[in-house]
Amino acid sequence: MSAPRQLHLGAFMRPVSIHTGAWRYPGAYPDANFNFGHLKRFAQKLEAGKFDAFFMADHLAVLNMPVEALKRSHTVTSFEPFTLLSALAGATEHIGLVATASTTFDAPYHIARRFASLDHISGGRAGWNIVTTSNPDAALNFGLDEHMEHDERYDRAREFYDVVTGLWDSFADDAFIRDRESGLYFDPDKLHVLDHKGPHLSVRGPLNIARSPQGWPVIVQAGASDAGRQLAAETAELVFAAHGTLAAGQAFYADLKSRMEAIGRNPDHLKILPGVLTVVGESEAEAREKRALLDSFVHYDSAIASLSIALGHDATQFDPDAPLPEIPETNASKSGRQRAIDLARRENLTVRQLAQRLGGYGGLAFVGTPKTIADQMEHWLVERGSDGFNVMFPYLPEGLDDFVDKVVPELQRRGLFRREYQGKTLRENLGLPRPANRFFS
Repeated sequence: MSAPRQLHLGAFMRPVSIHTGAWRYPGAYPDANFNFGHLKRFAQKLEAGKFDAFFMADHLAVLNMPVEALKRSHTVTSFEPFTLLSALAGATEHIGLVATASTTFDAPYHIARRFASLDHISGGRAGWNIVTTSNPDAALNFGLDEHMEHDERYDRAREFYDVVTGLWDSFADDAFIRDRESGLYFDPDKLHVLDHKGPHLSVRGPLNIARSPQGWPVIVQAGASDAGRQLAAETAELVFAAHGTLAAGQAFYADLKSRMEAIGRNPDHLKILPGVLTVVGESEAEAREKRALLDSFVHYDSAIASLSIALGHDATQFDPDAPLPEIPETNASKSGRQRAIDLARRENLTVRQLAQRLGGYGGLAFVGTPKTIADQMEHWLVERGSDGFNVMFPYLPEGLDDFVDKVVPELQRRGLFRREYQGKTLRENLGLPRPANRFFS
């Protein structure tokens, strides 16, 4: 009998809780999103729980919501990702360190250099979450009057990936010989100048950093639109997904893996981790009470602002006690918009009800005992809805501690999750191959 498939677990840690009421929960650290001492403690606890990765999302603008809502948001401030993850690299030994970096508002050379540096500093634990940035306010922070169109952002992202990975392959793995007797530091025959000229980018290279411990940091992607799925199929090794039901997760899983097969990629070389909020109780009733208390801390101003962001439309103009009207497409995130619309239609929610749900957290949630949460995770894994989960904690530190101390041991007891790390690098722990250098065999 073959061994059961193994779950992979990431931790969504920026914001430290995606739920907007998290900072008001009794016992929670209200400054957790911008307190290094707390964040270091969280990373070390996750490592004790053998998590694959600490994932730090990033935003290049204050969230585009009204001031009345913004003033209630704990996501208004956070550390710059590379500064934080470089510090956490010195405070941890095994857990992966994944950061978001935008292909729309940064330069490939900067991205390549930062992630290669983080991979060296951490001993091979870096991952790059490729995003095109959906918040139109970000454009205003980078000298642009208008946000780049959705499909153009993804076309640029695809070329951006080719440039960054090409820069990571600037040196052969054995280029740096450092021969004291001859005085030769590196072999010039093992240096490649990229000299890229494309429709969006022009980058000469080479990168001024040796090839990193993993060859390339792990490539992560989270887009769910058709363009996002195709980008993931062509480039990603880890996908953070967002699905409210197992059926939706299975459809996404099958679609993405089939796209990989169609272009000749091994589907096993991509791990799909849907985001899930976990609320742990000693009983089902206690877990539901915790969730209800958490939701009670969401102010309506924040709720309606969250709905506006999800829809890319000003929801304050809608009748709050009527069904959601037809929403035209905008240049914002298409997948986020569709998830909100689908939730409203599926559960016949009014605008007010939908806003309240999204204002806290409206996505997939496992609310129950350690056993029932493990049951659901196992079911998704066995039924090919996921390869694991990107876990979101309802409040910290208690919500994180509950998962590590109670759910992880249950998963380990079932043989579904590691008791020790398998390797030294993030790639090894995810079961991903080290990429060959495209310029040097």
